Amino acid sequence: MRMNFGFSEEQEELRKMVKRFLDEKSPETEVRRLMATDEGYDPAVWRQMADELALQGLGIPEQYGGQGYGPVELYVVFEEMGAALLCSPYFSTVALAANAVMLVGSEEDRATYLPDIASGDTIATLALTDDAGLWDLASTSTTATKTAAGWIINGVRNYVTDGQVASIVFVPAMTAAGLSLFAVDPTVPGVERTALPTMDQTRKQSRISLTDAPARLLGVDGAAFAGLQTTAQIAVAALAAEQVGGAQRVLNNAVEYAKSRVQFGRPIGSFQAIKHKCADMLLDVESAKSAAYYAAWAAQERNDELPIAASLAKSFCSEAYFHCAAENIQIHGGIGFTWEHHAHLYFKRAKSSELFLGDPAYHRELLAQYLGI
Repeated sequence: MRMNFGFSEEQEELRKMVKRFLDEKSPETEVRRLMATDEGYDPAVWRQMADELALQGLGIPEQYGGQGYGPVELYVVFEEMGAALLCSPYFSTVALAANAVMLVGSEEDRATYLPDIASGDTIATLALTDDAGLWDLASTSTTATKTAAGWIINGVRNYVTDGQVASIVFVPAMTAAGLSLFAVDPTVPGVERTALPTMDQTRKQSRISLTDAPARLLGVDGAAFAGLQTTAQIAVAALAAEQVGGAQRVLNNAVEYAKSRVQFGRPIGSFQAIKHKCADMLLDVESAKSAAYYAAWAAQERNDELPIAASLAKSFCSEAYFHCAAENIQIHGGIGFTWEHHAHLYFKRAKSSELFLGDPAYHRELLAQYLGI
């Protein structure tokens, strides 16, 4: 099938709508306010995202209360959210949890969980890593056992995005049959949630300890690996879109400052060193867009190119965003290093996003495996 890197008129209208909303709801002042809270998001804005924009259900099929769109439309949303540094459990609920239910769960599971996710009534997350912090699903140390009363889980899930506010946590665990996926109510006995200190305060993380915690099996026992692997790949493509949005925003900020900041009687953007920095940033951003668009297209088509496209996008977009965020600070000079300036907020998000869902070295290794190198 032919690949189209352009966006339709409807997709561009979606972009404009989301951007207008985020300009109003996620200015820098609000980002800083929410960073300082334990919850890390505004419930009223979350409600508006669901009721007025239907964003939580954008990628969920219509039969489960969603809008029935795909990863390309979600790409547009994630790109704008990355640009605005939105503090919200949207990524964990939509990119991770909803996809896990759709790809691993049975028809009954999808009918049970997806409508409440689509309506915004449920905040959910997928606890992908254990205490070792590895993204390799096959190496999970969390186990699940079936008892007369039902399934119970034991283990630790670490670096769980939005784990402290999720009303349901989907947990991969090993059973006698293999890797399986379970739904856990984090408020029941046997589940302990601990908020983790993070460099990037715009994306909260938790450590979740499970001790004989009651759980509900999704899908078929021992058959979750393929679905969770695809879930991770689609989420990686979504994260690449976030990174592109952030990289574009810091490039815009750097160029705007270079035009307005005057030294020695002329704008600093007229100096060759600053020109070169901005040119390199532009090259990074445009190349990152191509990689991320490719990953979004592959996720939409759900074809054999998805593993390659996702890892390619994650490895390149991670380094491009981090480079642009660092250069933005350099172009701003001394003021860019201060707590009061927004440049460091993007720098920290760039660094955390670089590590989230696997760093560039990890994804280059996956690429080598996929390509048989």
